[in-house]
Amino acid sequence: MLDREQLEDILLNPPRVEVHPLQCSDSITLDCLPIGPAERPTRIRHVLAAAHELLVRSANTALVGRCVLDSPTLVKNYFKVHFAGAERETFVVVFLDAQMRVIATEELFAGTLQQTSVYPREVVKRALHHNAGGVIFGHPHPSGQCEPSRADEFLTQTLKSALSLVDVRVLDHMVVSGSTCTSFAERGLL
Repeated sequence: MLDREQLEDILLNPPRVEVHPLQCSDSITLDCLPIGPAERPTRIRHVLAAAHELLVRSANTALVGRCVLDSPTLVKNYFKVHFAGAERETFVVVFLDAQMRVIATEELFAGTLQQTSVYPREVVKRALHHNAGGVIFGHPHPSGQCEPSRADEFLTQTLKSALSLVDVRVLDHMVVSGSTCTSFAERGLL
């Protein structure tokens, strides 16, 4: 909830004591934190969380207005940045206009290490709110498996059916694990 200036201040002038509670994945920092007093790793996590948040916001800004049909790897790379170090499953939707340009990106649902509950009604409501002509879904698999599960495939088909009723196309659903990204469209699962 911090604004850009506050996040940049954390990066450029790290506080001696954590001022704002930020979340940062231990999987990002575990290998690079030196062993030492407890204060240092906490401060480093705090700074890295601010850096990741700024990176995600910059990636969001760079994505808006871009046509995803021109560069299929653009959304893959966005999701890799967005889900870097994810410790729990979340569900993100990229909303597209009629020319398949990005309108907005929203994290709609958050869950646990192995699952998140996604409600088609809420996805349809947000698509209508943005007047979207298409969507792309993405979620991480923090467990390390980048293969789409049967539940992922069923959810995608359910969302595709619900969204088709309001003329919104589902272009892709991407599963991210670490630096690997699996595309439903490339696998013929749509």
